[in-house]
Amino acid sequence: MDSIVINPLDNVSVSLENGHKYALTDIKEGEQIMKYGFPIGKATADIKKGEPVHSHNLKTELSGLYDYAYKPVKIEKKDISPLFINAFERKSGEIGIRNDIWIIPSVGCVNKIAEELSKRTGAFCFTHPYGCSQLGGDALRTVQILCSLIKHPNAGGVLVLGLGCENNNISVIKSHLGEYDRERIRFLNVQAVDDELKEGERIINLLKGRASDDKRTKVSISRLKIGLKCGGSDGLSGITANPLVGKITDKICAFGGIAVLTEVPEMFGAEQLLLNRCENKTVFDKAVKMINNCKTYFISHNQPISENPSPGNKEGGITTLEEKSLGCVQKGGKAVITDVLDYGDTASKSGLNLLNGPGNDIVAITNLTAVGCHLILFTTGRGTPLGAPVPTVKISSNTRLANAKGQWIDFDAQTGNDEELFELLINTANGNKTRNEENGYREIAIFKDGVTL
Repeated sequence: MDSIVINPLDNVSVSLENGHKYALTDIKEGEQIMKYGFPIGKATADIKKGEPVHSHNLKTELSGLYDYAYKPVKIEKKDISPLFINAFERKSGEIGIRNDIWIIPSVGCVNKIAEELSKRTGAFCFTHPYGCSQLGGDALRTVQILCSLIKHPNAGGVLVLGLGCENNNISVIKSHLGEYDRERIRFLNVQAVDDELKEGERIINLLKGRASDDKRTKVSISRLKIGLKCGGSDGLSGITANPLVGKITDKICAFGGIAVLTEVPEMFGAEQLLLNRCENKTVFDKAVKMINNCKTYFISHNQPISENPSPGNKEGGITTLEEKSLGCVQKGGKAVITDVLDYGDTASKSGLNLLNGPGNDIVAITNLTAVGCHLILFTTGRGTPLGAPVPTVKISSNTRLANAKGQWIDFDAQTGNDEELFELLINTANGNKTRNEENGYREIAIFKDGVTL
């Protein structure tokens, strides 16, 4: 069985066939299990050399809140020649790499109307069950996410579809939207017209006509924003796919672009590696607050912060959250962390940004889209067809998955290299469709944590 030892400090090897761990030496009960050069938990029984190490003899050491010390590491900046992509210039000063027409409901009650308009016009609709019967911060988060989507530069035109009686009505949306392109963004309250489908079609056709005048122009890649995501991870994700994406992150940041890393619960156990790369104490403090607030969220619901690896993760060889996190954060490469973002923010500072939000795949890709990411690099070891409103490049951790699910997967990290993946990213930015786009797989989900009336 082919296997790899990731770090000289490790006391386990990883099978390149199934992603599972095997003891390199005898390990006593209570000893730490080391992978990636860091502890991923403690042995719950004596383990003999060559024996498998998994849930039956390994457990997490994570618990509660921690105090973190800022120990900045020096990261050298490299001089790099300019590079360009072809994108759409927007009045806001942002660029878009797509020129689609989007339909965004203000409330779940109009979802079916949005879907019917999508069928009739070819516009993409992003349905959700929220927009009414929400209170406080929960309602605010919904309008923040929707407003960010409405203003997303990948949309050549947007129809905001309201009902008329909902809490999150069009007036509320406009009050949060701020300045917007009135030619590119239109609104329709369906209670205010006799034939909502006819009027919806009319508006969408106007948007399509206006968007047809938009042309791609040469722009610096420094204006590109990429999202980083993993879902359905396996034991090889942290060895092949995630480190490969980390190299792309470093390239984008070196060009002056923005990369955004989210999934805060999947930083637990590896967060100090990120915190040490914060460019200053202010960014460090914001990152610590984000991490501890997320842990407090778990604790407030009487749930352990370590309860993360899914059944699929475990079947693929991941045992503890520490192990999952140490693999997950590698998507962030070695870039300097320049900002920490929350719901409603827009990524604007060159470098690696951390984004508040859970690891749930649909919520995370929605959050990444909402902060302005033009495309998402999404690694997976188990496979998933999920796609965001923006191009979602699926990167498999293993060749078996790439061969079995070629209709989902854009790139095989087990055989490909960072130059090939970077070329794929450039081609995607320039207009080549990803598998999720070819399949029409585009979805959103909004994080909910509050009372439903």
